[in-house]
Amino acid sequence: MSSTPIKILLVEDDELFRLGLRVRLQQEPGLEIVAEAEDGETAIEFVKQSLLDVVLLDVGLPGIGGIEACRLIKQQNPLLPILVLTSHSQKPLITRLIEAGAQGYCLKGIAAEKLVLALRSVAAGASWWDATATKEIRSSFSCEQSQLDSENMTKPANPLTGREQEILSLLAAGKTNQEIAHTLYIAPGTVRVHIHAILQKLEVSDRTQAVVVALQKRLIKQE
Repeated sequence: MSSTPIKILLVEDDELFRLGLRVRLQQEPGLEIVAEAEDGETAIEFVKQSLLDVVLLDVGLPGIGGIEACRLIKQQNPLLPILVLTSHSQKPLITRLIEAGAQGYCLKGIAAEKLVLALRSVAAGASWWDATATKEIRSSFSCEQSQLDSENMTKPANPLTGREQEILSLLAAGKTNQEIAHTLYIAPGTVRVHIHAILQKLEVSDRTQAVVVALQKRLIKQE
């Protein structure tokens, strides 16, 4: 069963690292690196010219830098998923990546199979946040939350239904709509309806922000 390969733009200024990534990713069936760039400006030009399914973007780029490149790419192509590669996992960086529109990020030491899985997930419309990042976000959020709890003992009720919480937890685990439908024995269309309701209730525009807000407000538990 042959399917169309996932077309990837690889943006990385370290030539050796980029070569290693290209060689490894090209071994995977169903992945195709259609272009490479060493800086954000070149990446933005490629996005204008090429048909792509996902951008694998390094943060520490020369010139405008990875976060600004991410923001500008999403501005001109809001539906193109961006997976960020970085060596840092501080919360301010993660927050800035989310604001810039990234669908997720991996730390540079990630195992190749996990990177491939992350690329496939992001290309399929899911988000992928490195486990370290999620831990980082959750620990800083729980510190903020405990401060809030001590200041204000009345905790807001969870606006999400049980089913919406289940779906959001699966989104947080990087599952696609198809996988969520399969796990919960419901139709993919039903999953989409629930996700739409979740976005409305949490007043966010995409599923990545929904997961972050839900973790921040402790609306879901993540394993």
